Amino acid sequence: MESGNNTRISEFLLLGFSEEPELQSLIFWIFLSMYLITVFGNLLIILAISSDANLHTAMYFFICNLFFVDICFTSTTVPKMLWNIQTQSKVITYEGCITQIYFFTLSAVLDVFLLTVMAYDRFVAICQPLYYTVIMNSQFCVILVLISWIICLLNSLIQSLMVLRLSFCTNLEIPHFFCELNQMIQLACSDTLISNIVMYFAAVLMGGGPFAGVLYSYSKIVFCICRISSVQGKFKAFSTCASHLSVVSLFYCTMLGVYLSSAASQSSQSSATASVMYTVVTPMLNPFIYSLRNKDIKRALNQMLCALPKSDSGS
Repeated sequence: MESGNNTRISEFLLLGFSEEPELQSLIFWIFLSMYLITVFGNLLIILAISSDANLHTAMYFFICNLFFVDICFTSTTVPKMLWNIQTQSKVITYEGCITQIYFFTLSAVLDVFLLTVMAYDRFVAICQPLYYTVIMNSQFCVILVLISWIICLLNSLIQSLMVLRLSFCTNLEIPHFFCELNQMIQLACSDTLISNIVMYFAAVLMGGGPFAGVLYSYSKIVFCICRISSVQGKFKAFSTCASHLSVVSLFYCTMLGVYLSSAASQSSQSSATASVMYTVVTPMLNPFIYSLRNKDIKRALNQMLCALPKSDSGS
């Protein structure tokens, strides 16, 4: 590989979490376990909702979309890391890195948008219950999800194009377990001013805007719940958004924790370790949060799992 400001490189090196060989096997099995739990857990909830006609409502439509995106989110980074550990290689191709940035950015921002849409859904359900089915009709729900997809696809495309215009020199080591956008920009030896402006502007717009929407929705929800006279009514209203509030809190708190730890520590290795919280742990925990706190999903899961032996015995 040549060096120079206009070098066209062919591959990068993902340093991962540790250089110690004895830890590689442990890391492999931990991440393989978390990945399988994430995929099968999210897929199981999607199948349970799809199989129960009573759950074909706006809220569960958004949950299915969120869990599908969570599967994609984790699948963007973890399989490549597992493959590199298994083959004892740290290499990722230039094209693979750009592809990873595109789909990682797409999945991460889609998560944010879907959580915002779900917050609005809970706001309508609690604050305007009589008009809920009218406002959150199937056509409107599909439009909300489509708009989210289109915006996130365009954002990911712009971010990837910003990386494509960068040139890289001899330092091709990424101190992370995947190709993270900020790390890629830091590695570049060409002018990164435009890329940094686009990245931070998109972060404020795509992250701050939806977060403000979530805060607004929940401030209205709290206000509506406080106006309910009976304690039982307040509890029932709060229980309808408890699962979503738990997922939102987990997602934003872990992301905030990652960025605070990155700012406090100069070590990129510790930043990579902290990022596991929102890239792997959060998608893994979401199915447990919804299945444990939501009676309808628990019922649908029980019905689906109980039907499996019957269908086998009948065949």
